[in-house]
Amino acid sequence: MKLHELKPAANATQLSKRIGRGQGSGKGGTSTKGHKGAQSRSGYSRKIGFEGGQMPIYRLLPKRGFKNINRVEYSPINLRTLQMLSDKTQQTEITLELMKTNGLISLKDKIKILGNGEVTSTLTVTAHAFSKAAKEAIEKVGGKCICLMQNLD
Repeated sequence: MKLHELKPAANATQLSKRIGRGQGSGKGGTSTKGHKGAQSRSGYSRKIGFEGGQMPIYRLLPKRGFKNINRVEYSPINLRTLQMLSDKTQQTEITLELMKTNGLISLKDKIKILGNGEVTSTLTVTAHAFSKAAKEAIEKVGGKCICLMQNLD
């Protein structure tokens, strides 16, 4: 079998509907668009959410909750992960660049260190935010926490 011998399966393709080719075609006259109204005109495009004049569902349903536009989204990293990274790379200074090169974060992520796990070696950790438990655990073994966003501490 060669590429030029390939064909779609039987009944897998259909010819497109040729409209506006005269009355004999069965699709002439109004060209399957009916009589009058916006949908029969050229250039018609339906608005998103338009339901033919009926009250749209997004206006019928009640709005719930609150979206804080000032929310800062963090990527969480646990102490366990930091310790594994330190053991793997033999580094005591954990920076954003080190985390990026080891595939823990992406370039634009804001990082928050969480207190899940244990730290056994003395680490200097640079991140955007720290949980209380993580900060205490790092400083308990003689490490340092360098916070990049001072106003959130």
